[in-house]
Amino acid sequence: MGNYYDIDDILAEEELVSVIFQKGANGVGIDPSAEVYGVEPGSKVKLPFWLAYELHVRQVVTMKLPACFNQQTRLELGADGKAVDLRSRCLYFYEFGCKIAPLVGDRDMGSFLLSAFRNRYQEVLAKAHSAAYTAASKLLTLLTKEEINLYEAAQSSMAAFKKWRMGGPRLQRASVLGRKRKSTD
Repeated sequence: MGNYYDIDDILAEEELVSVIFQKGANGVGIDPSAEVYGVEPGSKVKLPFWLAYELHVRQVVTMKLPACFNQQTRLELGADGKAVDLRSRCLYFYEFGCKIAPLVGDRDMGSFLLSAFRNRYQEVLAKAHSAAYTAASKLLTLLTKEEINLYEAAQSSMAAFKKWRMGGPRLQRASVLGRKRKSTD
């Protein structure tokens, strides 16, 4: 799976995934209101990805493609990916997509994620270097966690560049130049 100590990885694996049980499971309390304390084969349930992954590896369930990667999302990202609100669909869109792609058998998922990231990447960097605070706050409501990290890195690098360009001396004296050697008598 992922990195055990990475909080973003943990949160990405908390996304709910629709699964269909292939085998029955006794002693499983998925639905507290159910009369039977188990799951019948063919039952459709939403589970966190980390649990669905483990059950999928054991061939107990099959996963369905989550709604955040459906055909409508693909069409919207293909038309104008910069204006699509991916944050409301899945905060960890790219990371979750990379984790779920091999499990749902979608061969086009990798190229879809790459093209979506490529289209949005240019916009994120352009806004990070030029956007005013109000425009930036509107943009941040549309971005995924990965894109927000990219945006903040671009802003900090631009700030460091402006600080270097505007401030202080161009050359600094090394601290070792001012010291004298000790005599070896």
